[in-house]
Amino acid sequence: MERDNVVQKKSFDFAVKAIKLSYKIQKQHKEFDLSRQLIRSSSSIGANIEESMGGQSDKDFLHKVSISYKEARESEYWLKLMHEVDLISHNEKDELLNNVKEILRLLGAIKRTMQKKIKTSQD
Repeated sequence: MERDNVVQKKSFDFAVKAIKLSYKIQKQHKEFDLSRQLIRSSSSIGANIEESMGGQSDKDFLHKVSISYKEARESEYWLKLMHEVDLISHNEKDELLNNVKEILRLLGAIKRTMQKKIKTSQD
């Protein structure tokens, strides 16, 4: 799937990896609660980025990007928890955590830029 920008592509790719990992957990461990939480939070990152692209205003854009940021943080939490309860390996955790940390850096930069833009336009 082709994406228009880096954060769109990385968030989509992260969601695909997280969903595949969640399905593996469901199949191997018959665990559904944590795996569904990861599916929801990981797929919400990209969904909110996509929504932000159609934002009605800069504030609307910032709001959706902020939600994406929070969902990425939540995904980080589920990955760490899944590792601690032996549902995923150290390598699986590290790969996805590296992916989501990169998304968080990108979203953080977008948030800061947009906050400055909004502040400047209000002055």
